[in-house]
Amino acid sequence: MSEILKQIKQVGQSLWYDNIERKLLWDGSLAEMVEKGEIRGITSNPSIFNNAISQSSEYDQDIRVFTAQGLTREEAYQNLAIQDIQTAADLFGSLYQQTAGGDGYVSLEVDPTLAHQTEETISEANKLWELVDRPNLMVKIPATREGLPAITGVIAAGINVNVTLIFGLDRYQEVIQAYLAGLEKRAAAGKPIAGIASVASFFISRIDTKVDNRLERLLEVASPEQSGEVKDLFGKAALASGKLAYELYQQYFGETAGRYQDLAAQGAKPQRALWASTSTKNPAYPDTYYIDGLIGPGTVNTVPPKTLQAYLDHGKAELSLGQGLDESRAVFGKLADLGIDMRQVADELEREGVQAFADAYQALLNSLEQRMNDFKDH
Repeated sequence: MSEILKQIKQVGQSLWYDNIERKLLWDGSLAEMVEKGEIRGITSNPSIFNNAISQSSEYDQDIRVFTAQGLTREEAYQNLAIQDIQTAADLFGSLYQQTAGGDGYVSLEVDPTLAHQTEETISEANKLWELVDRPNLMVKIPATREGLPAITGVIAAGINVNVTLIFGLDRYQEVIQAYLAGLEKRAAAGKPIAGIASVASFFISRIDTKVDNRLERLLEVASPEQSGEVKDLFGKAALASGKLAYELYQQYFGETAGRYQDLAAQGAKPQRALWASTSTKNPAYPDTYYIDGLIGPGTVNTVPPKTLQAYLDHGKAELSLGQGLDESRAVFGKLADLGIDMRQVADELEREGVQAFADAYQALLNSLEQRMNDFKDH
């Protein structure tokens, strides 16, 4: 294990891989990354599967079989995804056992078109849990208003949950409460809560993209006195959001958090904060900006391929979460003074995120349909 990996492990943070494709599963690449300790879990989403399936021929044999069997495009996708998720889960099985369920998870998202349908999301999560049939699966549920009660229901059913598309502090608190409520509901029914795992995926870099765009517009009309203050806020909102979110994590899952500690006495695990969308969108920022700035115990950072390689090459493993909280609060205050409402930013990003995943899912289905039709013609 490299020195940087040893250091980040000592800090108490886990690196998960934000990518899945059949080639990685078949050629031994993923197994090697797990063996080296480079990654301790893996996440997927509709965009990742769209890229994996629509832009390679590695799935063609299975697609041909599913076409002959008369499966719909939705059924074909589900079968392809489940095969990959099961294979990945098995590769992480030993790590899952060695860490007593601390790491080794593989995430699969519910149908993104159900983001605003509570009962349908719960039903889909239960179906995926049964079909994948692996204890180290995490079912991804979006943190929409309608997703919150679904999180509670799915946790109460004993299913691991990766809550996705969190962009704001208010919603993050609601996600934590939904998780705790699910554990309480299950415990009240006399069912075990030990072994249930959850992460709350707080999306980072997209916050800076959105806020920086607003700052650009302000800079165009700013007075000479204001321009310096505006420029100083570029690239600050995302890390400030993560640091303030981590403060909430500590408040809800720390030693003085009575509600959680009552559950912990029954074997409950904290819902770890997971930093998602950590590739750098703005080339002006360092390529490890959203990893170096969010390192702390009890957290996960899920990184895409290029960002992982950059981090392993020249990243830092110094404790950065829990530091600069006053500065982070000051960033929020200055943004508010400039008329940038972070709640509004989070709401916009949530809507865009839900739509982006739905669009990627639709594009994937369209691509599958075309290929299935091609196979029918030959």
